[in-house]
Amino acid sequence: MYVAPRPREEDDPLFAVRLASGAVIGLLVAILVQSPMPMIMPALTVGLMAGMRKAFDAKKAIGGPIAMMAMIVLFSLIVSLTRPMPAVLITIIGVFCVAAYYLILRTGNPIGMLVLIVTVLMSVMGMNSIQAMEMMRDAFVEGSCAALVTIPLLYALLPPATGERFVEVYEPAAGGYHGRRALIRGGVLLLLTLWLYTVVDASSLMLSIAAVFVMVFPTREQLFAEARERTFATLLGGGLALLIIGVFSVAAHLSILLSLVFLGCLFLASRMMAGRHPPMVYQFALSAMIALIVGALTTQAPLDATVLRVSLTLIGAVSAAFLTSLLEALLVPGQLPKASPATR
Repeated sequence: MYVAPRPREEDDPLFAVRLASGAVIGLLVAILVQSPMPMIMPALTVGLMAGMRKAFDAKKAIGGPIAMMAMIVLFSLIVSLTRPMPAVLITIIGVFCVAAYYLILRTGNPIGMLVLIVTVLMSVMGMNSIQAMEMMRDAFVEGSCAALVTIPLLYALLPPATGERFVEVYEPAAGGYHGRRALIRGGVLLLLTLWLYTVVDASSLMLSIAAVFVMVFPTREQLFAEARERTFATLLGGGLALLIIGVFSVAAHLSILLSLVFLGCLFLASRMMAGRHPPMVYQFALSAMIALIVGALTTQAPLDATVLRVSLTLIGAVSAAFLTSLLEALLVPGQLPKASPATR
């Protein structure tokens, strides 16, 4: 799957400042409008901006939030209509999972990952509680509306140094058998999601989300590398979140909180440009940090939430990588090609 390259300082020296500002603005707006899930607004704004490179890209800045709103509303409607018929709902979810993975493997287009994330979020929340699903839907719609305004504004105030448009090049996964591999990935994700439907509850949602991010990569080496990186990123983000919460508990003022969030995001965003790990590690850590900080300010115990998130990420990522690799070894003829250094 296509992964955005490391941002270059010569192209966009204000990249880290823009991301940190987006997180602070998103959090402040979420508090002011009393969003039902305040962590979504800053995380969504930062996530959309973090994938942009070089000059302002209206397709991502405007099309991204609109696509998110459309997908969230569509899937919440599907879940609401089919929840009384679990077999129909599970069949529809399975079809969407397989189709999304096929799109990713066949074309390399990351839009398939958006479909997967929304599918898992809406179905798991809806199977547990329609009211909780509608709350999440509303939070994502609010977050998308805020991103539609915040991202263009920040690019206008903190423009990149280059005016060159970045061109994304999508390539299909090597090794062929895209349909068969998509069926395997869709089946593994559906299996993990069924576990959330029937055995545990929506608080373990990160189990399937971690699996989604792992299985978008085509080779065994990339599957396990992504599992390691996701776990490390969650540890990094969780550690920074605990540090910020600890300082905030000593001086509990909103201005202090926003300043600490800005500094934490600034550090991780700058590491995206010059860190020793791939940029996605720091982007994942940034999202985890925001979610854990805001969660701790509402209902969660910070340490317990961090341990739970790390555990679920590790279990979901490793189990997805192991099951996918095992099934592909059994069902896909030949050895899948190893990842080249340029693919990560």
